[in-house]
Amino acid sequence: MRIGEVARRAGVSTRALRYYEEQGLISAERDHNGYRRYDGHAVSLVRDIARLLHAGLSSEDVLRFVHCLGTGEPDPPKDCLSLIRTYSERLGALDERIAAMNGVRERLAAEIDRLAETMGDPR
Repeated sequence: MRIGEVARRAGVSTRALRYYEEQGLISAERDHNGYRRYDGHAVSLVRDIARLLHAGLSSEDVLRFVHCLGTGEPDPPKDCLSLIRTYSERLGALDERIAAMNGVRERLAAEIDRLAETMGDPR
């Protein structure tokens, strides 16, 4: 398949496919004219990559597990189970950032309330 067909079937842009290739997440053969040609499992692989990137993993994270993706197999290789640990680490980091942002929000709201009270704002 050519790049446009893979992009259309996978629901991503051709630009995304070129980015995935630059990051080493996918590869393509080249025709004599230089056009990219993808094999049959490229669509499912690209869908999996896009889903993981959208979920918040980095391309470096996905690269570590790209061999686990797009296989269509019900049981991934055993080393793919560590993907759960990577997901959990990213989720933990996100929870920490959310907690920090909530703290900032609470302090800002308290400061607004304090200033409004001292300035006689009836709010």
